[in-house]
Amino acid sequence: MKYAIIGSGAIGSYYGGKLCRAGQDVHFLLHSDFEHVCKHGLQVNSCNGSFHLDNIQAYNDVNNMPKCDVIIVALKTTRNGLLKEMLPPLLHNKSIVLLIQNGIGVEDDVQAMFPNAQLAAGLAFICSAKTKPGVVDHQCYGSINIGNFSCKDINQFNQMLTDFQEAGVEAQEVEYNEARWKKAVWNMPFNGMAVALNTQTNLLLKNPSTMQLIREQMLEVIHAANYMGINIPESFADKMIENTLNMVPYSPSMKLDYEFNRPMEIEYLYTRPIEIARKAGFRMPKLEMLEAELRFLEV
Repeated sequence: MKYAIIGSGAIGSYYGGKLCRAGQDVHFLLHSDFEHVCKHGLQVNSCNGSFHLDNIQAYNDVNNMPKCDVIIVALKTTRNGLLKEMLPPLLHNKSIVLLIQNGIGVEDDVQAMFPNAQLAAGLAFICSAKTKPGVVDHQCYGSINIGNFSCKDINQFNQMLTDFQEAGVEAQEVEYNEARWKKAVWNMPFNGMAVALNTQTNLLLKNPSTMQLIREQMLEVIHAANYMGINIPESFADKMIENTLNMVPYSPSMKLDYEFNRPMEIEYLYTRPIEIARKAGFRMPKLEMLEAELRFLEV
């Protein structure tokens, strides 16, 4: 299948690079490092084995790209307003749009823009960063769960999964709502707390007080999901904490956005899930407070 990568940062470049290395037809939309990648290629420094890609199919204008079977959107959700212009040149009537983005409510809003598009949610469990032009530093993990939001062509959906797996990515299909809320169990505490306290994941868990607060915030997300009929056991919080303890010291994406004076993804990571839970009759007071702190800090 033919793939487009919209948002060739750390996440898009990593998964796109893996697919390209496996022989898939991958087309990368680049911005600030377009000229660098055209001249020097894409370098992925990975804990699972580094690799370099020369002569990748790189573009700086979406209108020059071909229509694709799968469009991987790895933009920050703060830039989703651009999708109205970016997606139409790439879509054909069977295209799948895979949104590898943070938060809850993303697919609903993109579906409203493109009522006939087939959408899927990509939940990436990965520590990676792109701090230099054309270079991705992949520190640990790398799996992706994919939830079917509105894909009617199941054969094409399954082929997408197979392509990821054959590229060496641990990929599996998961139930959409469960996947989004499970990802929020990690995202909501760690992203905001790293910004509010100006720290990294390891230090948040090293201190007993903040570790307890992280766990309580995780349980707020789990209890909200359970209240809405999405079954996530409380033990999932302990699993996420254990996984994070085994990670290298890590600055979540929101922390990097804050440090580089970029808009933070508060809307889909906090405001929307908090509103959805509140409308269903459940409050998340600790995360409501964290959202307020982030709104105070946002640039």
